[in-house]
Formats: sequence, structure tokens, C-alpha cells
Amino acid sequence: MSGFWARTMLSAYRFAGAAAYPLVGPYVAWRTSQGKEDRNRRRERYGVAGRARPDGPVIWIHAASVGETIAVVPLVESILDYGVNIVLTTGTVTSAQVADERLGDRIIHQYVPLDLKPAVSRFLDHWQPDLAIIAESEIWPMTILELGARRVPQVLVNGRLSDRSFKSWKKRANIAEALFENLAHVVAQSDVDGERFLALGARPVTVSGNLKVDTSPPPVDERVLATLRRQIGARPTWAAISTHDGEEVVAAEVHATLHKRHHGLLTIVVPRHPDRAEALAAQISGMGLKVARRSKGDRITADTDILLGDTIGEMGLYLRLTEIAFVGRSLTSEGGQNPLEPAMLDTAVLAGRNVQNFREAYQRLLDSGGAKLVRDRDMLAGAVNFLLTNEVARHEMMAAGVATVDEMRGALARTLKSLEPYIQPLVVKSRLKGANGR
Repeated sequence: MSGFWARTMLSAYRFAGAAAYPLVGPYVAWRTSQGKEDRNRRRERYGVAGRARPDGPVIWIHAASVGETIAVVPLVESILDYGVNIVLTTGTVTSAQVADERLGDRIIHQYVPLDLKPAVSRFLDHWQPDLAIIAESEIWPMTILELGARRVPQVLVNGRLSDRSFKSWKKRANIAEALFENLAHVVAQSDVDGERFLALGARPVTVSGNLKVDTSPPPVDERVLATLRRQIGARPTWAAISTHDGEEVVAAEVHATLHKRHHGLLTIVVPRHPDRAEALAAQISGMGLKVARRSKGDRITADTDILLGDTIGEMGLYLRLTEIAFVGRSLTSEGGQNPLEPAMLDTAVLAGRNVQNFREAYQRLLDSGGAKLVRDRDMLAGAVNFLLTNEVARHEMMAAGVATVDEMRGALARTLKSLEPYIQPLVVKSRLKGANGR
């Protein structure tokens, strides 16, 4: 299909509304997150650069949100070792904070432009990237077509297609092919993802495994960790992390069921979106439970029932306070959240059955005994009770999770090998420019 017809058909879908896109990125993300924008940098959403372009080759890397940003950090660091400039774009304020904390001024951070031709063109005119690397499932029609028109190689890394997205793209097979033929390479997370990209017209496709496995465990402030451990003392704990609407109440109900059986039980609830904390605290308090909010600096006292982890960037803290973690977006919502961070931090993993977005990771953990899926609140309460009661079984799950993560490592090396044909010419170009500059 010609570029003209691809643009015509995509414009029709754009006119029909954002819901017509199976995997649209920045436009919908921006529209649904207004109010959480960095107002001082809003112009970057329209492609207006906040920084000057550095001399020499530039690689544009995009990671939509916090999870994707954390996943690409080791990849970014490996590419930086080659001496090539990197512009890293993200879609949220929190992911920008993660980029700043972990990469600092070694990269140039910008907010990703809206997937509209004026914004994309303005962005590309300024940065003139020599290579574009996109993480996971951010498929933006206009951006892909504009990069293709400028003959900028585009590589999708850690690529995945959920059941829903694949089904949606299959209904628009011609559009999918017109877009994916612009990708120079797709590095997929799993064999299933690779087969799906091939079916939609992407060539070539290789399988790397999940880059999130090759990340370091989430960091922690050791002084804060020591303080909270002193406050908790010998109390039994469990956590419900990355929770979505409804799952916090489920966790509170599980606590109410178990706290008499396990004296002093402390439940740690970490909502995926901390901006919901005010309402959650009121809701849980209304159930007769005492809540300590981390964002308020509330002390954990002997009668604290729930520690509400309503902060950003402290998952490493919360996971180090327990040996049992329920991973959310899996009971009352669909798709699941990443189970690899709790697994690599010596935690027995529990989740609901709706974990399609992390199917391979969960399957590996289930096969090894590092994770268990639960059907509902009562089954979750039973699983938490069992693990609190049976130390041997709990430690076996914890050890199995750590071992599984170690076995899954290697995605970074495989991804770098796939990227080598695109990066090495830029390395040579950068060195030549440096030599000529001297």
C-alpha cells in the first residue's frame, strides 16, 4: 500500500476519533492526563524543543511511562557507552522524574510530541534523529509515517501486542501493514508477540525476551527503610502493589479478614495512581481501619492497619518491607502489572487471573512456583493466610521467583545485538566528527 493511501486511511480513522486507534500513544495520553502536565514544558508537546540539538549523531529513544522508562534505562546506558547523543522522550511527569533520577544530564529529556503532523514535523526538524528506538507498544501513525518519509530507521524494542491490541489491528490489516512496513526492525518480548508482529506485516522480527528482566531492582533510601522497619518491628506484613480501582478495597477487606488470625498484621497498599490517595484513605478509614499515609510522613504505630504507599518512586521501599506481594490490575481490572520487580526482590508473588499484558513473565513464574494466581477476594485472603502461616512454603516461592528472573535475563544483550547494524554506523560517524573536531 502506498504512503498516500496509508495517510488517507489513517486520516479517516483520526477523524473518526481516538478510539479508532488500536495502540495510539501521545495524543490520547496527553488528553487524559491534563492537569498532570509540567506546565513550564507544555510547548514540548507541540514539538517545540526545550534544548539545542547537540553536534553529531542523535538517537531518539521513546518510553511512554514509568515502566517503559525503567525498562530502557540499561539500554540507554549501554548506548551512551558508545558516545552517541540520546534524546529520550517520555509521556508523563512521573516518567520524566525517573529519567532524571536514573540518567540525569547524560541524556536530553523531552516530552513526546503529540501525534499530529505539525508537532511531529517540528520535533523532527529540530532534532534530526539518525535513529528512532521506540519501546514496547507505542504505535503512532503520524510519527511513524513522518519518520518513514525522512528515511529515519525505526526500531521497536521490547515490543509487545496485547490480545486486545492484536485483535484490533487485525481488523485494520491494511493500515497495520502500511505502518509496520516503515519499521526497520521489531525486537519482540516473546515468541507470541513476534508472531503477531509478523502477521501484521512487520519485517524483520526477532525475539529478545523482556528488557524489564535485565533492570536492576528498584532502589531504596536505606535510612528511610531502616526507620520504617523499626516502626513495624516484628509485625507480619503483606502488600498489594500497583493496584487499580477496587483492588485497594479488596486488600482492606483481606486485612479485616486476617488481622485477628495474624496478630499485628500490617497491610501495605500501593496504588498505581497516587493521586487517588485522598479518596482511598477516606474510603478505607470508613471501613474502621487506621491508615498511615507515606506521603504525609505518618508514623506507623501499633494500631496502624494500612500503610498507604501514596508516593512515586518508592516501590523499592515498599517491596523491601514484606515477603508477600499481590500485584494489581489483575482482579478488578485487566492486563496485569509487572511481576518481575517483586520477584527479583525476594517476594512471593500473587495476582488475579487477568494478566495478559505480562503473560510470559507470569507463565514462567507460575511454572517455577514463584507466583500464584487467585480468582477473587476470598481466594486472595486464603493465599495470603497460607503464606503468612507457612514460612517454608513462603521462602520456597521467594527463592523460585529470584531464580526465574535470573533464568530470564539476557534480553538486553539480544536487543543490543539486533540494534548493532543501526548503531555502529553512528558510532563511526561520531568518532570521525570528534577526530575532525580536534
